[in-house]
Amino acid sequence: MLSTLLIFAAALAALLISARFFTDAAENLGKWLQLPAFVIGVFIVGIGTSLPELVSGILSVQQGVSEIVPGNIIGSNISNLLLVTGLAIALNRKHISLGSGYIYIDLHFLLGSFFIFSLIAFDGHIDFKEAWIGIAAFLVYSFYLIKDATKDEKPNATAERGAFPVKSMVILLVSAVGIYFGADYTIQSVTELATAFSIPKSIIALTVLSLGTTLPELAVNITAIRQGKAEIAVGNVLGSCVFNTLVIPGVASSFGAITVTPELLSFSLPVMAAAGLFFYLLSQDKRISPWEGLLFVMIYILFMLETIG
Repeated sequence: MLSTLLIFAAALAALLISARFFTDAAENLGKWLQLPAFVIGVFIVGIGTSLPELVSGILSVQQGVSEIVPGNIIGSNISNLLLVTGLAIALNRKHISLGSGYIYIDLHFLLGSFFIFSLIAFDGHIDFKEAWIGIAAFLVYSFYLIKDATKDEKPNATAERGAFPVKSMVILLVSAVGIYFGADYTIQSVTELATAFSIPKSIIALTVLSLGTTLPELAVNITAIRQGKAEIAVGNVLGSCVFNTLVIPGVASSFGAITVTPELLSFSLPVMAAAGLFFYLLSQDKRISPWEGLLFVMIYILFMLETIG
């Protein structure tokens, strides 16, 4: 049992570290290709932070433990909205302002993505013939963001590229291998732990796995808020939730049907939907206070206690 726990911790750490190196290398390549800064931020960095959930979701379906996929998605979204955002704001000890329009675009798509996921998961299974609509919705979301962000951006056609970043390409390839094997061993250890403790795999994915994959985002958000970049931090969290909810089910279900367990449908899925609505309502005054951040954290703790208990 101890060896399985150590393998889980090591595999999860390798997965997250590899994803970090992959994202940094991809960002450098994007700059060399002279892609717009917004495109790099939203797609390369944003999607890069969701690679652990995406790759582990694909491998879960391939290994016949597809119930891990919705557990990880729901748990990651709840952790992002309540724990990551709430704790970052509470530690900041002063309110943050949300004045940018894209925050409200993200909020609307967040609620829409939760609604789509609830519809396709309601019958207890997800297959590609229904999950593809999530990918289509994400493409609409992406097109809207790019069009809005680049309409006033003038490309710098005279900038010199410099030498091709060979080091970044090597890191990209090596870290991609690390992501694959890290996700593979993570899923295997989750399966073994669930069997040993007689706990549904979806519950372990909902709690331990999802919490582990969101800890790096917590550190990034605390730093961003303290640097006065609260809107970017919150926007990245919301964008990550939208990607997780819309894209991962569609991609993973292309490798086989996904099972959504009754435990997730009866409790965790409604909590995720309520967390999204609650976040939306509290942000309507364009500010979130440390006291509201503490409330987010307390709700998350209550959710974990009810799930584990």
